[in-house]
Amino acid sequence: METILIVEDDAKLAGLLSAYLSKYEYHTVIVKDFSAVLDSFQESSAELVLLDVNLPKYDGFYWCRQIRSLSLCPILFISARDSGMDQVMALENGGDDYITKPFHYEVVLAKIRSHLRRAYGSYAQNQEERKLQSGSLTLYPERLVIQYHEETAELTQKEALLLEALLQKEGRVVSRERLLDLMWEDQHFIDDNTLNVYITRVRKKLKDLGLEEAVETIRGAGYRLSLSGINE
Repeated sequence: METILIVEDDAKLAGLLSAYLSKYEYHTVIVKDFSAVLDSFQESSAELVLLDVNLPKYDGFYWCRQIRSLSLCPILFISARDSGMDQVMALENGGDDYITKPFHYEVVLAKIRSHLRRAYGSYAQNQEERKLQSGSLTLYPERLVIQYHEETAELTQKEALLLEALLQKEGRVVSRERLLDLMWEDQHFIDDNTLNVYITRVRKKLKDLGLEEAVETIRGAGYRLSLSGINE
């Protein structure tokens, strides 16, 4: 039974979410002390976090960064703030998805199931770890780690999916539509800038590893991972 941490200062909504998810055999923990969200996260050993933006004392973006410093578990924002900038802020601070209020509980459940499946999908025992490699660059999608020579960087689930798609087609263009299909099961709820945010984050992580300008934007077509000449 997976544990879901609910960080929502509307006690009635938190209770309704908890009751609904409990019907589908999820264990929920509702945060009561909004000055100690990180403590609640560590004590609950949650596999996924539902996180509001507007919270007492510190906002959800702050707590997302704190949780992300300890864990790569899925973090789904739930907020009445529906501007594109709020959604970009959520992603830039480490969130994996953004659900605007009011929402259908079925949509929340579907997103939770999708993110848990992507993050903790079962693999056969003793199966060899998957990895994608090009020269000295290696992606470990199950560990959410990218390595270049001796340097490594941790990834979110979405970043790993993006890099995997680009590595599989290295040197060839991958369309925006294809990336959206791979990264999100329901594009209808995805803002057009969302993919741009992840491309920017992946570029920065590759740059920090010593791979500059590895992800090219092909105007009107999509993106291409080009390692020829820089991947030794």
